[in-house]
Amino acid sequence: MSKQDQKQDRASEQQMYAITQRALGGPEVLERTVTARPVPGPGEILVRVRAAGLNPVDLAVRAGHFPLLGEPPFSLGWDAAGTVEEVGAGVTRFAAGDEVFGMPGFPQAGNAYAEYLAAPAAQFELRPGVLPVTEAGALPLSGLTAYQALVGIAQVGPGRRVLVHAASGGVGHLAVQIAKARGAYVIGTARGEKHALLKALGADELIDHTLTAFDTAVRDVDVVFDLVGGEYARRSAAVLRPGGLIVSAMGHNPGLTPEEAQQLGVRFEVMSVRPSEPDLAALRGLVEAGLLRVNVGLTLPLADAAQAHRTAAEGGVTGKLVLVP
Repeated sequence: MSKQDQKQDRASEQQMYAITQRALGGPEVLERTVTARPVPGPGEILVRVRAAGLNPVDLAVRAGHFPLLGEPPFSLGWDAAGTVEEVGAGVTRFAAGDEVFGMPGFPQAGNAYAEYLAAPAAQFELRPGVLPVTEAGALPLSGLTAYQALVGIAQVGPGRRVLVHAASGGVGHLAVQIAKARGAYVIGTARGEKHALLKALGADELIDHTLTAFDTAVRDVDVVFDLVGGEYARRSAAVLRPGGLIVSAMGHNPGLTPEEAQQLGVRFEVMSVRPSEPDLAALRGLVEAGLLRVNVGLTLPLADAAQAHRTAAEGGVTGKLVLVP
């Protein structure tokens, strides 16, 4: 091999494919580009991404409805599972070859729509051996959202009545299982065709919101986990016991304020997911105990990220949509 060929090989090894956008807008702004492979800094790991979950926040940020990352250019993606390629200075928890999953960067750029990403080691956990990599790539953001809402904020425990809106979605189906694992009585809103899956995941009671107004069908709820927003928040106040709690993950469209909730005799809190090593470890424990399953409804190639965003916007995917190399 000539020196020129060797130089070209080294240059290609330092590059990767990524999905980036240079403007806010529809799915068509997502472009497959060649860029420099990141180098892990102190306390960071370099992960070869084998699965990247797609979340509603990805669509909102891409379109400019939720300006977490400011103006483009930037890359999306906060769910990742893959293999550790390199470790930065000071990293002792992981070594090259370890299989990991995590939520890098949020609410800053996570850059998971790429072949490789570099992020703090503390934002990752070892992937459970029983969890396929595509499911591990779907778990972090959705799982942490559900866990931090139901356990960290609502402190759900045995005998509590918990209502989960959009229970068949990426966060919702995990919330059903987490609440059930905590000993709660779990009620979910979802289309009728999703009920069999949710029953299998442990839901005690289900409401087809296309046929029945949930606020006429249920009462005496302790905690509502709102994954819809808008009018759902105010309507949810009517199903709560006095002093009950609504936890909303819909920061860009909460539909209610804490002050308004107080006037209605209930409590209201908007949560924002955050990276957490202990919470990732808790999710891993639930998976290993057989108490948490991740439903991947569809996988698409990373190069088809724009089509994945179109499909997600149309709805109909039960559980998570995952991008793979």
